[in-house]
Amino acid sequence: MSKIRKQISPNTPTSAETRDLFTIKQKTGNLYESISVMTRRASQINISIKEELHSKLEEFATHTDSLEEIHENKEQIEISKAYEKMPNPSLLAIQEFLEDKIYYRKNTNNDLFK
Repeated sequence: MSKIRKQISPNTPTSAETRDLFTIKQKTGNLYESISVMTRRASQINISIKEELHSKLEEFATHTDSLEEIHENKEQIEISKAYEKMPNPSLLAIQEFLEDKIYYRKNTNNDLFK
């Protein structure tokens, strides 16, 4: 089983739902900072899901350009369907953030403005 699929908790919704902004803001003290943390984590999740999917589908890849040789592979279709049913990376990132599963820190380097 994939690493990402193991990380998905049963509480993770598969569709968007309304969230309490005050709860999100309390985690960092700033709503926009919280959103930035979740956005970065969603990007990381998305990259790892893509890499994992491409590595699994690479096993089925044929490097011929002939249309007559292209055929349906049931295993490939099942893998694709399983990844389509997974929650959106943004939803996974929000769930991880609210469950305190994301490590983040503030950059305290103020030398940029000197």
